[in-house]
Amino acid sequence: MSGSAPDFSIIIPTYNRPAPLGDCLSALTRLDYPRDRFEVIIVDDGSTVPIGDVAETFGDRLDLTVLAVPHTGPARARNLGADRARGRYLAFTDDDCSPRHSWLRALDARARLAPGAALGGRTVNAFPENLCSTLSHLIVEVAYACYNADPEQGRFFASNNLAVPAADFRDLGGFDPEFATAEDRDLCQRWLDHGGRLVYAPDAVVEHAHRLTPASLWRQHFAYGRGAYRFHRRHPAWRRLEIDRRFYRDLAVGPFRQERPGRAVLLALLLALQQAANAAGFLAEMMARPGLP
Repeated sequence: MSGSAPDFSIIIPTYNRPAPLGDCLSALTRLDYPRDRFEVIIVDDGSTVPIGDVAETFGDRLDLTVLAVPHTGPARARNLGADRARGRYLAFTDDDCSPRHSWLRALDARARLAPGAALGGRTVNAFPENLCSTLSHLIVEVAYACYNADPEQGRFFASNNLAVPAADFRDLGGFDPEFATAEDRDLCQRWLDHGGRLVYAPDAVVEHAHRLTPASLWRQHFAYGRGAYRFHRRHPAWRRLEIDRRFYRDLAVGPFRQERPGRAVLLALLLALQQAANAAGFLAEMMARPGLP
C-alpha cells in the first residue's frame, strides 16, 4: 500500500467463527474497489477456536491486520480496531457478513454526496429458507423503515453495515463497551446528539449469514432486551410512544405482507416468541440494574 491513508478501514470483530470469517474475507477480495484504497482489520475477541490459519490464507490478497484481545465483547473489539485504523472512514461489518462486490464503491459515492455523515448500508438475509433468520431480518427491516423514513436524516443503523468518519468516531469516544448489545443504537444516538447526520446508503449491501433456531432466537433477543433497557435509561427521548406504536403495528403485519399464508402464520408465532424474549431481557436488566443512569 502507498504511504497515503486509505479511504476505508474495514473493521471486523470475530469470536469463535473461523468459517464464516473466511467467507467474509473471501467476499472482501472480490470488492470492486482499488486494493490500495482500503485495509482490513480483524479483531479476535478472545476466540478459543483459532483463526490464524483463516487470516493467513488471505494475507497476500488483502492489506490485512489481525489483532487479539481478551474476550470483552464486540464494542471494545471494534474500538481497538478503530485505534489502529489508518483510513479516513471506518467501515464496520461482522464476521458472519459478506459484503457484495459494490459495497465500498457505494459507500464512497454516498460519502461524497454527504461529507462528514455516518453511513448505513442495507443488510439482507443470506438464509431466506430459515424462518428464525427471516424473522430476525424482518425486525431490522421494519426498524429501518420506521426510523430511517427520510434517508437523509436517519436515526439508527446496525453495526454490521456502518461507515463513519474516523476522526469524528474517535472524538465521540467510539462504541461504549458497557453495552453488550445495543451499542450501535447508543452510538447512533450520541452521533445525532453531537450534531452529526446519519445517511442511508441502500446500495451498500452486505449478506448476513446467521442461521437461527427458536432457542438461539430467544437468546439473541433476550440479550437485545437487556441492551434496550440500558439504552432507554441513557436516552429517554427514545421513549416517544408514537414511534413505538408505528413500529409495532408494521412489525405485526410484516409477515403477512411479505410471505405466503403458511409461512406468515409461523413467522407470527416466532414473533410472539421474540417479543416475549425481548420483554424478558428488558425486565431482567431492569431488576439487575434498577439505578442504571
